[in-house]
Amino acid sequence: MNVNTPTTNTSHAGTPQLSDAADKNETTAQVEEQDRAAAEEKVINEEYKMWKKNSPFLYDLLVTHALEWPSLTAQWFPDIERPEGKDYTIQRLLLGTHTSDNENNHLQIAQVQIPRDDMAEQHKLNGETGELGGYGGAECKINIVQRINHDGEINRARYMPQNPDIIATKTVVENGAVFIFDRTRHPSTPSSDGMCRPDIKLVGHSREGYGIAWNAQREGHILSASEDTTVCLWDIKGVTKEQRRLEPLAVFRGHTAIVEDVAWHSMHTDIFASVGDDRRLLIWDTRKAPGDKPVQDVIAHESEVNCVAFNPKSEYVFATGSGDTTVALWDLRNLKHKLHSLEAHKEEVLQLSWSPKHETVLASASTDRRVNVWDVSRIGEEQTAEDAEDGPPELMFIHGGHTSKVSDLGWNLNEDWTLCTVAEDNIVQVWQMASNIYSPIDPATVPADAVE
Repeated sequence: MNVNTPTTNTSHAGTPQLSDAADKNETTAQVEEQDRAAAEEKVINEEYKMWKKNSPFLYDLLVTHALEWPSLTAQWFPDIERPEGKDYTIQRLLLGTHTSDNENNHLQIAQVQIPRDDMAEQHKLNGETGELGGYGGAECKINIVQRINHDGEINRARYMPQNPDIIATKTVVENGAVFIFDRTRHPSTPSSDGMCRPDIKLVGHSREGYGIAWNAQREGHILSASEDTTVCLWDIKGVTKEQRRLEPLAVFRGHTAIVEDVAWHSMHTDIFASVGDDRRLLIWDTRKAPGDKPVQDVIAHESEVNCVAFNPKSEYVFATGSGDTTVALWDLRNLKHKLHSLEAHKEEVLQLSWSPKHETVLASASTDRRVNVWDVSRIGEEQTAEDAEDGPPELMFIHGGHTSKVSDLGWNLNEDWTLCTVAEDNIVQVWQMASNIYSPIDPATVPADAVE
């Protein structure tokens, strides 16, 4: 035993040295990470200050509202109220929550006051709030007018086009079930017990997801994308008073990884697209027999595909957004090659939305904290070297009002060129770019005395 003692002592003596080295390396790594995070935060703050300073020249309307919890989802309702004698309209937003520490989550509906075009005081900046646009000196406010209890955070919420009171939510509970709420059956203030009481539960997935899409031409039909690699289709008209849980009409299996998003074709009732982490874009026809393969299957991007959107005014053109930082334009008649790749984002593209009023305009939201507005009719236009430094000719506008990744965006259906955006910084913004950006002044139309 005496012979072995030195060996044993040496072993024990060496352990603290190895442990100290490991601790030192870990501490160094932590310090480096803290320094990197601090430097990144400084850049973000400086960029935000610059954006805020320039915002009076960039926007005709800008409303910023800090939510109690971040919303991962945003959608304008189609209705608009025009109070008599008032210089604003009242419109509504569909929002959710993503809380923490066992705090209750809610499906939320907000009211937004928007200045009327003929009465708005353009470029009037409130120095304290950083908001633009006013009506009689009143503040631009976003008010939550209804909260409905919800189990877990809301990954996405969308209302049914044929009846906007019917709202679907993508949940993180019950294997990613889709909850359906008739908002008229729920009070404005949620019950204190925190109980979630959806009117219908759509089951069939085994994991959560984000993509969800109502069929605008076939009432009650809804698609859902999931991390379980499937897409489910339900018809909510199939529920009964006795059975409020609904199994899918069909399950579409074609992806080999997480399905990130789904979208119905704008003009063909039975056609939809799905995209996923397998980098693939699949086109499906619901008239095919269950179990059939997609009608088209292409590798769409170099990285995962996060979103897909059909152009509401075009039968063939649609777009996909990817982790490779690009937005791809496609022609449904020939998917062998992209029409074009929109390149300006620095990080992955998370969400897309085509303008409901302008066929060639779409917006993209990204992890890079930016929302880019594109006009694809400008692709290929000649640029000066100076203009080219700001981006390609089709890049109309960059919204830089968020300090964290932008989770969702939506175009206003009543106010031209107006969007809402939500980000992980708890902020919801309603904004309209300055009119000179989308309607450049033609020098020939300016009176001579105006330029003297």
